Amino acid sequence: MQDDAFAPAHEHDPSTLRMVREHMLGADMADRVAGLFWALADPTRARIVHALTLAELCNAELAELLGLTESAISHQMRELRLLNVVSAQRHGRMVIYRLNDNHVRHVFEDTLRHVQEDAE
Repeated sequence: MQDDAFAPAHEHDPSTLRMVREHMLGADMADRVAGLFWALADPTRARIVHALTLAELCNAELAELLGLTESAISHQMRELRLLNVVSAQRHGRMVIYRLNDNHVRHVFEDTLRHVQEDAE
C-alpha cells in the first residue's frame, strides 16, 4: 500500500516536460538574468536605478540625492555599467548616467509595482 503523503501531486506529462526542457534558460542566459536581479538586490543600486527611471543624472547629483559620497556612487555605477544596466556619456569632466534601455526601466517599474501592491 502506497502512502498518500509520498504520492506525486499529478502525473508527469512527457510532452509538457519536453516543451519546458526545450525552452529552459541555458546556464549563460540564467547567469545574465540573475545578474540583473543581483544589481537590483542592493538597496543603494535600487535607489540609483529608481532615480534614473526619473531622469538622466550625473555622479554629483546622484550623490546628493542619495546622501552618499561621489566615490560611493562611482563604485555602484561601475557595477551597474558592468551588468549593462546603465550607460554613461561624458560631457567634459561630467559623466551623465542613464538606464541602458527601456527593458531595465520596465523590470524595475514592474518590480516596484509588485512590492507596492504587497505593502497595501
